[in-house]
Amino acid sequence: QLQLVESGGGLVQPGGSQRLSCAASGFSLDYRAIGWFRQAPGKEREGLACITEGGASTTYVDSVKGRFTISRDNAKNTVYLQMNSLKPEDTAVYYCAARAINLCGPSTAYLYWGQGTQVTVSS
Repeated sequence: QLQLVESGGGLVQPGGSQRLSCAASGFSLDYRAIGWFRQAPGKEREGLACITEGGASTTYVDSVKGRFTISRDNAKNTVYLQMNSLKPEDTAVYYCAARAINLCGPSTAYLYWGQGTQVTVSS
């Protein structure tokens, strides 16, 4: 079964940090662009970051630039999202997604999606 599984979500205080993981099973993440997205209640899904093979290219949306870092470990078939200086407005369900090719793109371009993990930033 081909799937992505996110983990690492939970409750964190404002200013705190959290690391999300995205593990693939049933297929390899090698030579695929991987993206992180989030969706808050009542809002559209937002693309946060993307990473290509070997970390050769990483892109971030302005709202998380300098706070979030995307990375990958192909040996573990896993991609990570390190989130620092978290704010209440970062509260959302976070998703990872994989493309069929090694090129970042809009959310509609991603082939495989995880089920999401909830991140809540609150004191």
